[in-house]
Amino acid sequence: MNYISLINKTLQPAITEKATVLDLFAGCGGLSLGFEAAGFKTTGFEMNPDAAETYRKNLKGDCYTEKLDLNFEYPKATVVIGGPPCQPFSVGGNQKGIEDTRNGFPIFIDAIRKVKPAVFLFENVRGLLYANKWYFEILLEQLKDLGYLVDHKLVNAVQYGVPQNRERLVVVGHHSTFTFPEASTKKVTVGDAISDWMTKAPLGSKFLTPAQDLYIANYEKASSCVNPRDLYPDRPSRTLTCRNLAGATGDMHRVKLPDGRRRRLLVREAARLQSFPDNFQFCGAETSQYYQIGNAVPPLLAFKLATAVKECLASKAITIRKSDKK
Repeated sequence: MNYISLINKTLQPAITEKATVLDLFAGCGGLSLGFEAAGFKTTGFEMNPDAAETYRKNLKGDCYTEKLDLNFEYPKATVVIGGPPCQPFSVGGNQKGIEDTRNGFPIFIDAIRKVKPAVFLFENVRGLLYANKWYFEILLEQLKDLGYLVDHKLVNAVQYGVPQNRERLVVVGHHSTFTFPEASTKKVTVGDAISDWMTKAPLGSKFLTPAQDLYIANYEKASSCVNPRDLYPDRPSRTLTCRNLAGATGDMHRVKLPDGRRRRLLVREAARLQSFPDNFQFCGAETSQYYQIGNAVPPLLAFKLATAVKECLASKAITIRKSDKK
């Protein structure tokens, strides 16, 4: 099955499990889509109205437009997932870390303390493992103090069928055993994802002006860029971010047409590179849609993590049954 058929067939909500999932800082629902495709019923909490509306439009579960705080009371759930705001720990987010008011980890840990899920999972930027490793170690201790076994791994979405190099830290807490999904050496390429559009200029295409071409050439020269930062059909893309999707910057994602013109990446192309199926509709203005895509967890990666969570819950049930026999 080719990549487009795979995401369009696999990444569709199909609730089969009794276990319920809370998605905190849910964004447009990339993580929840993976969990719903794996059979879980989800409920999201997201403060951005456009992202929350996108979640509601595409998923089975509801999404509440809420700004979470330490006084918030959550519904019961078997699993808690989320992507606490990562700007405080991101290279592109000024690196203010623990002192940044955008730090969502105290809220996420508070939710774990209140809900007491069987499993929790969160995704965050790789910078938490490096420049902010001291804070990450504090987080691990706090989560372990709540009675959880905690596993973590730096994963690259390209190793899980996503046509994009996107490194992220994934942390899982549980009471039994958890095994991260097996990585693959086979890489899906940009051409696998958007070859049907790469040589065309669909309606709504925005082309780089001569002044932008010159600016980008100067940017690439100053940054010692070996390869121009166009998208190449025979390799995965660079990481999609809010900045390089929504902003007309030297780092922006763009497609070079056969006639030499370069155009900005379309919303639907960006969605494909993030592994959103073609029937997934984004709400809000174009810039908002780019931000939603750039912030999302690739649903195909989320689906594979959700499948691993399902296996973890099953292993816990087996452990409990064995315990009852003693």
